[in-house]
Formats: sequence, structure tokens, C-alpha cells
Amino acid sequence: MARISTYDDWVALFRQWQREIGLSDHPKVRDYTPQPMYGELEHPEIRFGAFKGQLRWKSLQHIPDQRIRDSLEQLIVVQGDTEFASVEQQRNLLETAPSDFDLDSLARVMCEEMRHGVQMSHILINHFGYSGRIEAQKLLERHAYANQRLLGSFNLDVQNWLDFFVYTQFIDRDGKFQLKMLSFSAFAPLAQSMGPMLKEESFHLGTGNNGLLRLLKAGKIPIPIIQRYFNKWICTAFDLFGKDGSATSQWAYEWGLKGRYDEDQNPAVPDREQLNAYNRELYRKECVGLVEKLNRLIPADQPKLFVPDIKFNRAIGAYAGQRFSVTGEPVSPAQYESYLASQLPTREDQELLAQIFERPDWIAPRAA
Repeated sequence: MARISTYDDWVALFRQWQREIGLSDHPKVRDYTPQPMYGELEHPEIRFGAFKGQLRWKSLQHIPDQRIRDSLEQLIVVQGDTEFASVEQQRNLLETAPSDFDLDSLARVMCEEMRHGVQMSHILINHFGYSGRIEAQKLLERHAYANQRLLGSFNLDVQNWLDFFVYTQFIDRDGKFQLKMLSFSAFAPLAQSMGPMLKEESFHLGTGNNGLLRLLKAGKIPIPIIQRYFNKWICTAFDLFGKDGSATSQWAYEWGLKGRYDEDQNPAVPDREQLNAYNRELYRKECVGLVEKLNRLIPADQPKLFVPDIKFNRAIGAYAGQRFSVTGEPVSPAQYESYLASQLPTREDQELLAQIFERPDWIAPRAA
């Protein structure tokens, strides 16, 4: 790709990216027009960190330190990378939707994820000069299907509609947490971006939860298969909160760039070495509550779904690379490889799901 110099140049590359991933011809998404949206600031002042009480920064010229600018740029890059990655992960489902309602929901999710990527790119291009333009371009040059995205969750395949519903239930829920934390940012353009993005993200979460409710009502997919897809996505969602004791998160908080998920409700002074763990635990508790509600639809004679233990199959943090079961017990090195394979989706699961998806009754109709 040729290097860009304006936002219009970037939009042309965005259209090229759409063509590359096969979206330019699909009637549900081909007419999407990228449109940045900025909301109002709920509070004009910085609410935490070293600059608490000062007015939020409207431009880079107001930011007092180059290190802060660099850290802010990286936060925006990572967020934008996840948005375009999710579209790439979901693109192949457009031809296999179980109903027109589900196709419309998928198309809306994909278009809104594209818009979120556009939003981050708009900030990079309009505020970060040459480096911002380069980073905005790179957002379109990395690809999930080539294992090039910045965070591990966004290089995994979304292969079918069970995958999609679990992904939108749990990975998009992590997205809600990240957006809420960025909504407290000292950088006004980033904070102003979060309101519209959070409103759109709520639809994605509803899509996942509604899909899981409907497939449980139908009762055609074995619960152990659903659980293995939970295991696939929830453990990598835990990773998305970052390393325990992360210096990056500590400085992001000190500089006012990213708050706690409940920053607007929690007056307590945070343990800055445990910021990621704190937010991760809030996320885990929310997931547990959602799964408990799903379990009400499962007959008493069938196994219940659950959130895997936070130590299971982790790639980032204190438990990275360690061998624990889905319930948190140690597993011997000799048994771990086969055990792990048994707890994640298998080829047999995929083959059985393909057969189930051939029948129209695998998912209950949309509630009236």
C-alpha cells in the first residue's frame, strides 16, 4: 500500500481492505460508509491520576510529556486493531446465517465494528501527525487470518454461529470493559469517542446473549460442546486485560489515560499494581452472572455451563503457560496436552455442529 497523507487517502485504503476481505460485494455491508462520531464529555476535568482536576486535553499540544503521547497513541492503536480484526474473524459467516434476523444482526455488528476502527483511525490521523497516519494504515495491513493482529484473541478463527454467539457474548463484553475504561481518558477526543461506541457495543453483547438463549431453548446442541466454546473464548478474554502488575497499565492510570472499569463509582484509592487483575475480576463476575441466567434454560438432567477457572489455558499474566484444569486444579505435564485438547472445541465438535446447522430448528426463533 502507498503511504497516506490525508484522511481521504486512508478511506481509499479502507475500501481496498473491504475488497481484500470479501465485503465489497455483499449487499448487507457493501454500502457501509465510514463515519466518525464524537459525543459529549460527561465531565470536562481529568478524574484520576497525576493531572486530576485539570481540564481534559483537547489536542496533543495540551499533553505535557512525549511519553504520555506515545502511550496514548499505542492505546488507540490497540483498540483500533481489535475492531478491524473482529470484522475479519466474522466475515465468513455472512453466507450461513440461520435467519434473516441473524444475518441483519451480524451485518450490523460488523458495520459497527468497522465504524469503531474508523473512529480510532480518525483520531490517529487527525491528532498524531506522521506516526498516526502510519499506524492508521497498519490497522488495515495486519490481518487476523494471517495471525498478525496485536492481541491473541483476535487471531483466533470464528468458524460457525456458535463461535459467533460465544464470541459476542464474551469477547465483545471485554470490549465493553475496555471502552468504558477509555471513556475516562484525559484525552478528550478519545473520551468523546467512547459514548457512541459503547451504545453500539451494547447491541453486540445483546446479539451474543440472545443467540445463546435461543440455541439453549432449541436444545439441539449438546451442552459439553457449548462449554468447550466457552472455554475457548473466556480464557483468552481474561488475557485481554493484560499482565498482572503491568507497568504499562500503572502509567496509563497515573497519566489519566485509562481508568478502572468502575472509576465513576469507586472512590477508593486503587492498588495500581493490581489494576488489570481488578478489572479482570469485575469482568469475571459479570460473566458468572450471565452464565447463571443461561443455565436456567438447561434441563435438570443435563450438565450446567460455567465460567472456566481464571488459571485455565492462560497465555498472559501470572498463570501464563501453566497447567491447570477448567476448575483450577493442577494437571500433570504428561497429561496436560491431551487434557487441554479435550476441553477446547474439537474437529468432531465442528463436524457434529455442521450437521446440526443443516436443520433449521437448531436455534429458536427470535422472541416476538
